Amino acid sequence: MARVSWDRYFMNLAVEAATRSTCPRKAVGAVIVRDRAILATGYNGSLRGLEHCTDIGCLMENEHCVRTVHAEANAILQAARHGVGIDGADIYVTASPCWSCFKLIANSGIRRILYGEFYRDERIHDFAEQAGIELAFLGLEEKS
Repeated sequence: MARVSWDRYFMNLAVEAATRSTCPRKAVGAVIVRDRAILATGYNGSLRGLEHCTDIGCLMENEHCVRTVHAEANAILQAARHGVGIDGADIYVTASPCWSCFKLIANSGIRRILYGEFYRDERIHDFAEQAGIELAFLGLEEKS
């Protein structure tokens, strides 16, 4: 068996984090890493202590579930709750960030976003370039 790259290893962990998602519409996982060390993880789920989509259904607005907090936001919040600085880190996310999450990522100081599949918002490409953030498609499956 071939040893996976660091990027693949951390993306695989993001895929595993997504298995904790509580929204049946889309399971997303995120892992924040700096210097090959995991700083925080996140997945999309309901507000802390409240019922989940899997329990009571999705709360839909404009074709989006608004009951959940996105994986990227939850990873950033986990770091903040535990006093972990993420400036200069990388984030591995199973789906490219929405516009709101992209803005959180950019202002948190994360310098590299690696994503497993493109999801919805083309704006992130132009703004990532302008902000000096590397935005890279990694894919969800190991490539030989």
